[in-house]
Amino acid sequence: MNSLNDMNMDRVEILRLELQKLRDEHRDLDDAIKALEEKVVSDRLSIQRLKKRKLLLKDKISYLQDQIMPDIIA
Repeated sequence: MNSLNDMNMDRVEILRLELQKLRDEHRDLDDAIKALEEKVVSDRLSIQRLKKRKLLLKDKISYLQDQIMPDIIA
């Protein structure tokens, strides 16, 4: 039984690392979008693509958070 608990702990740690990676990428995309929007001649298509990628990352982040801490209705 201890082995099963260790496997669950390892899985949670892997999910947390993946979650941090996605959060970092999400933040980097936010910075890139802001930088592009501040340019005099901004590339609307690039901004739109970055925002779409950012939304996908947000969904992945939410999914991983739910895997780590499920929303249990008591």
